[in-house]
Amino acid sequence: MTDPHTPAAPDAVPGESDAAATPPLTPPTPASAPAASAVPPAPPYAAPAYQPPTYQAPAYPPPAYPGAAPQPGYAPPAGYAAPPAPGYAAPYGYAPARKTNTLAIVSMIAAIVGFIWVLPFIGSLAGAIMGHLSLGQIKRTGEGGRGMALTGVILGWIGVAITVLIGIFFIIAIFYGAANGARYGSA
Repeated sequence: MTDPHTPAAPDAVPGESDAAATPPLTPPTPASAPAASAVPPAPPYAAPAYQPPTYQAPAYPPPAYPGAAPQPGYAPPAGYAAPPAPGYAAPYGYAPARKTNTLAIVSMIAAIVGFIWVLPFIGSLAGAIMGHLSLGQIKRTGEGGRGMALTGVILGWIGVAITVLIGIFFIIAIFYGAANGARYGSA
């Protein structure tokens, strides 16, 4: 029988029965089918003998939050100091940053400005002098900024020396030109 909705196979001959061309849905069982195997099925797996661990209370206090009242019966762990007052605590083991000496910053800026010829002599001289003053303050108070003060001193004195050398060269050039130069007004 032919189904009008299914297209015919390309090798099918019209008018021939489709029963010979279509294989059966279930294959026939062979006569010599092996019998069920003699191996017994594996036993189902048993539940593991694992027991979850029992947890004890921690031997250290819970973290103290800023502004929280101390809890009775808890002491800081051995080897640790009591927490500092709220608002003054350093964040987790870092020391608070040292204050940088303001005069050292100004010294470095003035020396750089003098060295790049924005204020050639004044900036360099001011940077060198303020650098010396700030080094004294840093030694006395323990503030930070020693590197900036040294930069101000070194660049300041180098800038002063370059300015003085250029000034001396310019004055020598003027005197040399005046002594050996052309005479104005003479023919």
